[in-house]
Amino acid sequence: MPDGPQSALLADHARVASFDFIVIGSGPSGRRAAIQAAKLGRSVLVVEKGRRVGGVSVHTGTIPSKTLRETVLNLTGWRERGFYGRAYRVKKDLQAQDLMNRLHMTLDHEVDVLEHQFARNAVRTVVGMARFVDPHVIEVTTDGENPRRFRGEKILLAVGTRPFRPDDVPFDGHHVLDSDEIVEIEQLPRSLTVVGAGVIGVEYATIFSALDVAVTLVEPRETFLDFIDRELIADFTHQLRDRGVTIRLGAKVAGITFEHGRPVTLLESGRTIRSELLLYAAGRVGATDSLNLAGCGLTADHRGRLAVDAKTFQTSVPHIYSAGDAIGFPSLASTAMEQGRIAACHAFGIPLPPAPEFFPYGIYSVPEISTVGMSEEEVRRRAIPYECGIARFRETSRGHIMGLSTGMMKMIFALETRRLLGVHIVGEGATELVHIGQAVLNLSGTLDYFIENTFNYPTLAEAYKIAALDAWNRMVRA
Repeated sequence: MPDGPQSALLADHARVASFDFIVIGSGPSGRRAAIQAAKLGRSVLVVEKGRRVGGVSVHTGTIPSKTLRETVLNLTGWRERGFYGRAYRVKKDLQAQDLMNRLHMTLDHEVDVLEHQFARNAVRTVVGMARFVDPHVIEVTTDGENPRRFRGEKILLAVGTRPFRPDDVPFDGHHVLDSDEIVEIEQLPRSLTVVGAGVIGVEYATIFSALDVAVTLVEPRETFLDFIDRELIADFTHQLRDRGVTIRLGAKVAGITFEHGRPVTLLESGRTIRSELLLYAAGRVGATDSLNLAGCGLTADHRGRLAVDAKTFQTSVPHIYSAGDAIGFPSLASTAMEQGRIAACHAFGIPLPPAPEFFPYGIYSVPEISTVGMSEEEVRRRAIPYECGIARFRETSRGHIMGLSTGMMKMIFALETRRLLGVHIVGEGATELVHIGQAVLNLSGTLDYFIENTFNYPTLAEAYKIAALDAWNRMVRA
């Protein structure tokens, strides 16, 4: 081998550091898996392509959107308007910088906590883009540095997703944005068009509506959030329309143009929607295209998602696992964390009991939506005899104290066994309240639990007893 810089580069390239577990991506599933493996005494490397650990969840997804939501509700005085009227404001002249200040403080704290967890558990991190060289070896490329190679006995792909950006949508980073870019806006718009009524689109549409931005929500299908009980969606839709959100269902976008520098959305029906800002939130794709999956014997589907065993999260290559949004539905941070933990335990031979059957969905819109178990539509499809109970938050003393005029809880029970089948909540605190129903559901609890137990007073949780009594009264009359 000749002497000189080239020979040194080749020698360095040949050195491969080995780890028991390599995790590509440091989002919810990646970080939970890494720490779990470290606690099992394994050597762990986390590869993160961003400048800081945390992944999409911390920097552009879950944490930013929820932080923006909380900041908006606080600074606008949204929660107090039930008492003081719709004109009530905590801060009169709210600017985008007011939102960004709290956002950046929160993100810095999240990153600091995560870096501390990695350091405390001796998890090594490296920044760069990872790609497979062979099924056990990855190459990490960092700007301005020579590529480095690492070998992993087991590997977890937790690369998450990125926004779907069709070629015919004129993204410009200023007036037409995707859901990653919206968290860094420099100026609040007076009007906003949101294309896509999935979870992300609905969350941002309602957050901006709470800022008194004129919002139009466009969805090509005739329905939206189809995994949510339809009665809840009807109540949710009524609340949005009552505060001025325009909802266009069955509205396919024919094109997006600019008029005087502002986006104009053309619908196939011939209608046009003009606004200062357009958020395109019609789906996300798995960020797997840069991994050179062919190098390890894997392939992704047309949306960049990987197929895994539903119980172990193994891919078709036994020592390679995948978890989180990269494997598709349900694409929740909460489930991603558990997927990562299960994958790490399985990779190193730690037996785990089966996961509980039911887990909650949380949509951090304004108002919140949360659900666990079967919807009424699913109960009907399964031909299970059932009865429902409804509680309105305004019926609770806590609701009066909070000035709530909206919000509801729906509970579904089997007629024959009295078992709880599903809990569905829309309104203040829904994503917290749902966990009571989740516990009872996974423990095969019945109507009697809610009838016989005492709930703190005054609380919104009292709605469980009200809804259960409503169902009981209907069942008795039947």
